[in-house]
Amino acid sequence: MSSVAVLTQESFAEHRSGLAQQQVKVTALNAEEENDPPTYKDAFPPLPEKAACLEPTQEPVGAWSKIRPIKASVITQVFHVPLEERKYKDMNQFGEGEQGKICLDIMQKTGAHLELSLAKDQGLSIMVSGKLEAVMKARKEIVARLQTQASATVAIPKEHHRFVIGKNGEKLQDLELKTATKIQIPRPDDPSNQIKITGTKEGIEKARHEILLISAEQDKRAVERLEVEKVYHPFIAGPFNKLVSEIMQDTGTRINIPPPSVNRTEIVFTGEKEQLAQAVARVKKIYEEKKKKTTTIAVEVKKSQHKYVIGPKGNSLQEILEKTGVSVEIPPTDSSSETVILRGEPEKLGQALTEVYAKANSFTVSSVSAPSWLHRFIIGKKGQNLAKITQQMPKVHIEFTEGEDKITLEGPTEDVNMAQEQIESMVKDLINRMDYAEINIDHKFHRHLIGKSGANINRIKDQYKVSVRIPPDNEKSNLIRIEGDPQGVQEAKRELLELASRMENERTKDLIIDQKFHRTIIGQKGERIRDTRDKFPEVENSYSISVPIFKQFHKNIIGKGGANIKKIREECNTKIDLPAENSNSETIANIAEVEVSIPAKLHNSLIGAKGRFIRSIMEECGGVHIHFPTEGSGSDTVTIRGPAQDVEKAKKQLLQLAEEKQTKSYTVDLRAKPEYHKFLIGKGGGNIRKVRDNTGARIIFPTSEDKDQELITIMGTEEAVKEAQKELEVLIKNLDNVVEDSMIVDPKHHRHFVIRKGQVLRTIADEYGGVMVSFPRPGTQSDKVTLKGAKDCVEAAKKRILEIIDDLEAQVTIECTIPQKYHRSIMGPKGSRIQQITRDHCVQIKFPDREEITGPSAELVAQENGKESSEGKEYKEGDPGSPKKCDTIIISGRREKCEAAKEALHALVPVTIEVEVPFDLHRFIIGQKGVGIRKMMDEFEVNIQVPAPELQSDIISISGLAANLDRAKARLLERVKELQAEQEDRALRNFKLSVTVDPRHHPKIIGRKGTVITQIRTEHDVTIQFPDKDDESQAQDQITITGYEKNAESARDAIMKIVGELEQMVSEDITLDHRVHARIIGARGKTIRRIMDEFKVDIRFPQSGAADPNCVTVTGLPDNVDEAIDHILNLEEEYLADVVDNEAMQVYMKPPAHEEAKATSKGFVVRDAPWTAGNTEKAPDMSSSEDFPSFGAQVAPKTLPWGPKR
Repeated sequence: MSSVAVLTQESFAEHRSGLAQQQVKVTALNAEEENDPPTYKDAFPPLPEKAACLEPTQEPVGAWSKIRPIKASVITQVFHVPLEERKYKDMNQFGEGEQGKICLDIMQKTGAHLELSLAKDQGLSIMVSGKLEAVMKARKEIVARLQTQASATVAIPKEHHRFVIGKNGEKLQDLELKTATKIQIPRPDDPSNQIKITGTKEGIEKARHEILLISAEQDKRAVERLEVEKVYHPFIAGPFNKLVSEIMQDTGTRINIPPPSVNRTEIVFTGEKEQLAQAVARVKKIYEEKKKKTTTIAVEVKKSQHKYVIGPKGNSLQEILEKTGVSVEIPPTDSSSETVILRGEPEKLGQALTEVYAKANSFTVSSVSAPSWLHRFIIGKKGQNLAKITQQMPKVHIEFTEGEDKITLEGPTEDVNMAQEQIESMVKDLINRMDYAEINIDHKFHRHLIGKSGANINRIKDQYKVSVRIPPDNEKSNLIRIEGDPQGVQEAKRELLELASRMENERTKDLIIDQKFHRTIIGQKGERIRDTRDKFPEVENSYSISVPIFKQFHKNIIGKGGANIKKIREECNTKIDLPAENSNSETIANIAEVEVSIPAKLHNSLIGAKGRFIRSIMEECGGVHIHFPTEGSGSDTVTIRGPAQDVEKAKKQLLQLAEEKQTKSYTVDLRAKPEYHKFLIGKGGGNIRKVRDNTGARIIFPTSEDKDQELITIMGTEEAVKEAQKELEVLIKNLDNVVEDSMIVDPKHHRHFVIRKGQVLRTIADEYGGVMVSFPRPGTQSDKVTLKGAKDCVEAAKKRILEIIDDLEAQVTIECTIPQKYHRSIMGPKGSRIQQITRDHCVQIKFPDREEITGPSAELVAQENGKESSEGKEYKEGDPGSPKKCDTIIISGRREKCEAAKEALHALVPVTIEVEVPFDLHRFIIGQKGVGIRKMMDEFEVNIQVPAPELQSDIISISGLAANLDRAKARLLERVKELQAEQEDRALRNFKLSVTVDPRHHPKIIGRKGTVITQIRTEHDVTIQFPDKDDESQAQDQITITGYEKNAESARDAIMKIVGELEQMVSEDITLDHRVHARIIGARGKTIRRIMDEFKVDIRFPQSGAADPNCVTVTGLPDNVDEAIDHILNLEEEYLADVVDNEAMQVYMKPPAHEEAKATSKGFVVRDAPWTAGNTEKAPDMSSSEDFPSFGAQVAPKTLPWGPKR
């Protein structure tokens, strides 16, 4: 469509400077086109005349026709959609509207090619080309999306609907797919028998025909309903439904008898008419016969016994019916009736009654009295205790009711009696040896008692062998229940109460600080908050860091009994998580890293197959890490990382191996049974080191990861390898020479070797080449021990056994008497001190069982920190002739070592001293959640007892080893001095100073995002508080400064200096055209900020909707304000010229909408068209082959259904 623009002479004269000459020419041309439109023939040139030489073209065609055609894999089908069935009928949009989009979508989905055309009757023809599968898919899509969907209904009997649906709806799905329709069947509760079919006319007809065929087939079958009284249904069904199954099988009729729970009397028969009639006749005969012959009796049976008469799934009733032919009618469970009716032939009723009573009395219900808190102990862990009873008597049902002090048993009488006896004896035993206690602790402390992941509560449970039940948080209950051994219950109760009392001394305070100050409090890179944490180490924090430490140094960091790691944790007030023993995680030490230059061509040979060679070096050198560069990089640098000493060792071995590989490398493989390897290596690698030193060869044994566990590799010079091979072959040959020997061992020592599943014998076998040591069976008084294995291994094992016997012969047992109250202190945390003594002196130490002490002395023993004089007296003046059993510690081993161990035990007996500390400092010494006191106790291995707050006492007791007490006392007094100094410093730091400042200056003092006030706070180390605007009670002109007096005064001076500068400032309003505001402000305010920074002024623009949109306020020192205003006005003048020019151009670039509307489009106009009245030419006939000849060539496939766009 062409358009004409009109340019008048006046407008041209007025705006000649703004238009190009080219634009004028184009406008003139367009005007000419409008005055003189093109002819039809110019716009649509006719096709060339028919070619004269048509004959020659026939010959090639004939030649090609002789070739036998090949069947194409691509097929073409044409589908027609009549006008009335077309979904989209808008002719103006043919090929461009929704129809075109759908066709493109179908082509993309199916891979078929579609071409659309319109017939004369406006029907739609669609030619689909492609593979058969793609064409069929496209056909389905076309029918569904381009053809309107008609609908029709078909009526068939309601009972035939289910046959149309088929099993799991499969038949209906197949029918819909075959006919390309949607079939809707009414729901079972809908009385309608009309089935609705939606689709094309053809599909609807097919579907209708199929549905009527299914219905006609079902018409051959009949359905009949027979009313039979409910009480006679069991006789028709027969015992276990045998009778009705037999009738169904004989007649081929389906018989549906309603179940006992459904209150319906009709029996439904379905099947062929003749066979159905036979089945109905047989059922009627049974019904009439039973109705005449049967009679009833009613008996009373306890309601609780009804279920036993019924039996599981009604089996008992069916058994009675099968044996006696009598039906037993039980009242429903929701009925209170106990009457059971027996219906049957008179002579059979007696036998049936006997069966009913037998079934009712075959089961009994009994109960056992047992406190509810014992129930879970009776059940046992994962039901183990109860499983023993139920396995013996599987028919007994045992029920525990929560909150009730009884257990209900149900089952056969004999089994119930046996189970009752067992449970009663279990309850009696538990009551004798179990106890419980209940304590009240505020529920807010419960999570602290439990500890992280239950650490605290699990420790108490394991230590005292008790069960502790803490109520869940949502119950808000304070009651904690402890169950278990009486002594353990009391100990656990005491410890829990101690923990609770310690927690009550702790305080938590919430401090509300405006979020805008958080960044300031944290400080740059967290410096300020870190300083605060350092000043108050008790404050909890959650910062964590991972530290790499070499694994071999873990034991050194942990220390004996965890002493080192515990000390680090407490001194640094941190939580340290160590990797598990089987973890490959690294750890810390004096790690060194060196680089070694080895030619890249040797790297693969040094690494060895699957890394065997390099792994042997790493393991031999303490697990250092050796890193080779990636293959193909060309780098010669190999990195070794690990402990300095091991790195040097690995470097030396690596260079030596590289030199051997480069000069005269030689390798030999040997094979030996895996059990010989330890013997070949020797204790601490002694044997293999000897071979290496003698020959200079390197010997590599397989690791646990290697597949071939027998392969041993020898590397080095040829001479050294052969010599080492010879030595190893001799050793292996000797090991293969299996001999059997025996030795005499006193039977009293046999148990030492075989206890703990033969641990000692397994150790001997591992150390001495898998030698087999056989002791005589227990009960046989033989003293002969047999050894079988390699000769050298047998001799070495015999020698080791004799050494062990020698130690056992020299073993004595002595007693060490120490009061029981000190035993826990002597043992140390997790028994670490005792374990150290047993290791140092090679003895065994056994502590006595704890004895519960009652009476007045119990209080004294319960206090671990009694007075020094009384404890010393009790211990020293005790009667040595009759020591208490609970005070006697047994030590076993060689006499001299036992005596040394006894002295070591006596040295661990704690003593107590008292230290005077001002009462007001106690809470600081205890620390947040007891951190301070625990740290001191763990550091010096003492127990520190702080008096209760209500006592107002200044005396703190310290108990522990005499060697540790002085150090602990000195540290405590040192801590007191630190706290007193902190108190003095805190008082100085809380000096307050108020400054009066006009509230209008407050925003400037605070600064943008608080930058100004933050700088003052940081520089002077003070806290500055501004008045709350919403609090009318506060003086709005008062600013409070808190800190050291000197710092507060300097901060005040800084604020007053800012106030002085602010009071010198002036504000001036200027008129600035609002059209240039955006340009002066700039992108995201960059330009205006730069101006404000340059002239040190504040510029405020009016808000949207202001009375005067051109008013701009400039604030600052007088000179700065004048300079800024001059600069802004200059910018306005510059920008305003651009604005005026742009607005003038916009008028001509885009004419007003009302002028555009006036111009009317005439469309595309041509002259001398065939349809015009004046034209003598005849319009072309589109159906004529003369006017529209065929080119005889196949049309190239189009990319779009409508052909390429023009």
